[in-house]
Amino acid sequence: MRPTAPLILLAAAVVAAGTLTACGSGSGSDGNTVKIAFIKDTNSKVTVRDDYIRLVAKQFEKDNPGKKVRLVPIQASENDYYTKIQQMMRSPRTAPDLVYEDTFLVNSDIKAGLLRPLDPYIGKWDDWRQFEPAARAAARGQDGKTYGVPDGTDTRGLWFNKKIFKKVGLPADWRPRTWDEVLDAARTIKKKVPGVIPLNVFTGKGAGEAAVMQGFEMLLYGTGESQLYDPGSKKWVTGTKGFKDSLTFIDTVYKEKLGPEVSDALSPNIQTNVAAELLPEEKLAIDLDGSWLGQQWQKTGGGNPWPEWSTTLGQAPFPTQHGTPPGKVSLAGGWTWSVPQRSQQPDLAWKLIQTFQSRQNALEWCVRGAQIAVRKDVAADPRYLKSVPGIGFFTGLVKISQYRPALPAYPKVAAAIGEAMEAVTADDSSPDEAAKDYDAALKSLVDGKTVAKP
Repeated sequence: MRPTAPLILLAAAVVAAGTLTACGSGSGSDGNTVKIAFIKDTNSKVTVRDDYIRLVAKQFEKDNPGKKVRLVPIQASENDYYTKIQQMMRSPRTAPDLVYEDTFLVNSDIKAGLLRPLDPYIGKWDDWRQFEPAARAAARGQDGKTYGVPDGTDTRGLWFNKKIFKKVGLPADWRPRTWDEVLDAARTIKKKVPGVIPLNVFTGKGAGEAAVMQGFEMLLYGTGESQLYDPGSKKWVTGTKGFKDSLTFIDTVYKEKLGPEVSDALSPNIQTNVAAELLPEEKLAIDLDGSWLGQQWQKTGGGNPWPEWSTTLGQAPFPTQHGTPPGKVSLAGGWTWSVPQRSQQPDLAWKLIQTFQSRQNALEWCVRGAQIAVRKDVAADPRYLKSVPGIGFFTGLVKISQYRPALPAYPKVAAAIGEAMEAVTADDSSPDEAAKDYDAALKSLVDGKTVAKP
């Protein structure tokens, strides 16, 4: 789930956070209460995560008589959620004991002194061996310590409407080999099916990391190696043709009116609109999006029941720019359960993490939330393998998936990318101008640690 929502919802979330408690009440300051903060879906009908967390909280209280779990759901866009939890974690008075942390923020939050290393606990936890190495690395700081336990990962690809494809003569087993083939399919749809949005690629500042990661970086990582960050020199990259070409792809989508209306594309609500309306109402033909979309359409907790989605939608890998090996691109992300440095009950928080990440509960979350398993035993479970249509396709992308640079500066760099995308989408800058502005901003954001590449 990667929803967004208007800023005004943040205030309501704070009120809700002070009143909602699982299986009892408690301030979180006594030794018997553990306070947990997590992102709540902006679509109030979607309760997949809420229902699962309540389930685990009840189990924890049952297994630990006298202990209580206080839930702090924060209903906000992802960007506003990040800001809110960082504010909360800065003070012992407001810090939760357990927080749901996007992996791309781990290192910046470590640098800010907001997270507590979990190595003393993990060293005594046999289940840690079940976690895939890449998942463990996602929660590891630059100091080599581990600051969270991942609850799943995700991959990204193209979702497409097979009914619309059939109507315009495109194949049901569509597998575009290049960016041009993606654009050509969108142009065919625009010409033959008026009123349908041919292609959605998230863009701009409103969608936050959804635009940067599953929009821009899905393009950029298919243009060549080390186009964003060079691990050899340990410097951020400027001046690449791949960066400009990625912005040019975005420019093409919106200049040729192959995507949503620009005002809609730049709205903070675009993710919710795509999942809740555009895809189920068959108003969108192709969507570059994440593996988790199926959770929105489940009968229980999904919020937008759509029984036909499994037969209506197909999935295809997103291609590299010119079809160069491996021929397809995916980025993997995910979230972790982390313990803030100023947690008042770190030991209880760790016990709750163990409850969340037992084999049984990890399986339950992957099935409910359409998550890609990070525990080996869960990934091999028949229930997981049959859980959601398309889970096999998206799990298969794990082996070629790449990761964002897990560095403290990344959130600032991502914000600059979002600004470049927005400038191009809104036709305020050409791709070359936006890339030049990004390069100039990047140098100040990363203290001059940049390297120019052709």
